[in-house]
Amino acid sequence: MNIAIIGAGYVGLTSAAVFAKLGHKVWVLDTAQEKIRLLKHGKVHFYEPQLPELIRGAVKKKQLVPTESYAVALKSADVIFVCVGTPPLETGESDLSQVFHAAEQIAKYLKKDCVVVMKSTVPVGTTEKIKEIIKKKTAVSFDVASSPEFLREGSAVSNTLYPDRIVIGVESNHTAKILTAKILLKLHEKLLGERVITDLRTAEIIKYASNAFLATKISFINEIANLCDSVGANVDDVALGMGLDPRIGKAFLKAGIGYGGSCFPKDTKALHRVAISNAYNFKLLKAVIEVNQTQRRLFLGKVRRELGTLEKKNIGVLGLAFKNNTDDVRESAAMDIIQWLINEGANVKAYDPKAMQNAKKIIHKLKICKKPEEVALKADALLILTEWEEFKNLPWPLIKKKMRDAIIFDGRNLINPQSIRKYGFKYMSIGRP
Repeated sequence: MNIAIIGAGYVGLTSAAVFAKLGHKVWVLDTAQEKIRLLKHGKVHFYEPQLPELIRGAVKKKQLVPTESYAVALKSADVIFVCVGTPPLETGESDLSQVFHAAEQIAKYLKKDCVVVMKSTVPVGTTEKIKEIIKKKTAVSFDVASSPEFLREGSAVSNTLYPDRIVIGVESNHTAKILTAKILLKLHEKLLGERVITDLRTAEIIKYASNAFLATKISFINEIANLCDSVGANVDDVALGMGLDPRIGKAFLKAGIGYGGSCFPKDTKALHRVAISNAYNFKLLKAVIEVNQTQRRLFLGKVRRELGTLEKKNIGVLGLAFKNNTDDVRESAAMDIIQWLINEGANVKAYDPKAMQNAKKIIHKLKICKKPEEVALKADALLILTEWEEFKNLPWPLIKKKMRDAIIFDGRNLINPQSIRKYGFKYMSIGRP
């Protein structure tokens, strides 16, 4: 099929690369000139494993065509995916301005019958609004659908190529429902995973409910970790014992300084706002959000209690991204903690394998190091704030020699406590004695 993808972010580019790999002809549209310029040279403006290679190959074969023009992108499209950003407003609601702008442009440049698919994470009822906007301004026949993404940064290509499920929300009109579902099932036929065919509003809420539930698991295990700290229990063993129950599962039971990134914080808050706007008191979700906000403050409190005043203390930080295998620092717990340290007068040096440039754009006073060992020089403490695998095997004896005081605060429970203490470090983590 001919596919048009509006938005060259994580979702848009990963979807485009995978559809091109499956043999479809894909046009990727973005109004940011620099993104399109890079794509035309087979390059990606953010870090995501495996994605640059796929993009490069697809562009070279002309299976993927980057463009800034709606007229070019939509001219032959059988299916149009809307993959633009929906950042949070101060109220917690989603900013849908990019979505509505895309709808207006689709109406203006639509030339043939097609299906317009909402892939961006949007509040319930948004896909119906998109249809209204387009329908008012075009005589071309089209259907709408909702097919939310479930990719995770750092493993986006794998998640898209080998999905757990493909959710397709279609209109309730019987004829439109059959035809739209048939087209989208055909489009995804080479991909594995369960198919969930449902209505538009249910598809939209499936994405929010999925992310909110995962956020709930993270906040729950963090509350258990805090309790473990109080009673002297080990949260790693608690999580293992819980996770072996198939009704619970092992995933997302890793205690630490809380969730971050572009999805979990935004989506949990947005779903909470949906509940509020519909006069429903979603008490559990409110608590999940509060626990996550508190968790990073509790970690800072541990550092403060151990070091006393943070004024003029030298703090080394390992990790800036909100998680490993990405350069994304949006809603990163590390960024919050670093800013609080600086506000209290600490001198902070940091290292991250991929996210240092993005972090520096946000915290200008942050000192960046080229190697992880450099953050330890004359440090009063070392903080591990992102779970990069390479941090497990650092030259710890050398790091200890460089430090003024050999104290490690592990906000991700990344390091084995017994192993690191053999080197003479005072080591503190989350919910482990």
